[in-house]
Amino acid sequence: MIKLRNMSNYSNVQLEEFSEIFKALANPNRLRIFLRLASCCEPGTACCEDGDMHQCAGDVGQDLGIAPSTVSHHLKELRRAGLIRMERQGKRVRCWAEP
Repeated sequence: MIKLRNMSNYSNVQLEEFSEIFKALANPNRLRIFLRLASCCEPGTACCEDGDMHQCAGDVGQDLGIAPSTVSHHLKELRRAGLIRMERQGKRVRCWAEP
């Protein structure tokens, strides 16, 4: 059984942050995209912008059956929630899970 900490121990700011994270991951496509990016990391390590543990934005949505513009929207929402980071390199945009 999972034991949850008493929610009164969290500040209102923390609760707002959790709410944004849960809202972002509530969409099945965003959850799939996040899990795909998080799986680029080696178990027990954090993904980083300097290593090879990232994917290009154009590759993230492959095999998901959603339009590239929709993938772009989902990436923006995940970034807004603080779950991923994105960096432009020329024509490509690299994405990785936020440590």
